[in-house]
Amino acid sequence: MDEDGLNASRFEADEESPADVTSDDGEDGADGTDDGPMPDVPDPEPQERDVPEDVQKYARFKKMDGAQYDRVNDFLRERTYITAREWAIARLCSDFRTETGVEMTKIGENLPELVPFMTDTYTPQAVNQARASFEEKVRKAGATFLYGAMCDFFTAEELDDVMYESTEVAKFLLEVEGVDLSVEEELEAEERISSVMREVREASEELREREETEE
Repeated sequence: MDEDGLNASRFEADEESPADVTSDDGEDGADGTDDGPMPDVPDPEPQERDVPEDVQKYARFKKMDGAQYDRVNDFLRERTYITAREWAIARLCSDFRTETGVEMTKIGENLPELVPFMTDTYTPQAVNQARASFEEKVRKAGATFLYGAMCDFFTAEELDDVMYESTEVAKFLLEVEGVDLSVEEELEAEERISSVMREVREASEELREREETEE
């Protein structure tokens, strides 16, 4: 996927430009207007603490070692509606989910150990806010896409192009996270997407036929 610049090296910090490295302040809310992370207020006298074993063994985002938050954020902003903060925390909420819910406190307290480009700890409330922001954006993006598909704005070929581009970006993000998708898993995912798209097209055609009949 390197032809579109989709490679992890784009996230690496520029060693000759230390002034480019910014602090992780002022992340976005649900409206996505700000681009920096939203850290917890640090303890005036931080104390030594033990890092949980599952955090030590966590292997996601290892390809992002040395990555700079702003570069990751810019990459995502060019291709998705989510920020680097929302991407990281959405993945963590998926991986640190128990029968009783998501381990918000563990995620927030160990965020710098879990994700290389996140440099500050978060409160459970901040983790939950990022999670909610991610969910809201996914729902709005889904509604926007389905409307575009159902209102006959795109041709079938154009919809295929949209789905292909979206799938490639999603697969790249999964690869960067360290998800090893087998060929069978990729084919299964693509088939599920194709099935959904067929249903969308059929629903759109039925809706237009109904409108024509009522007229």
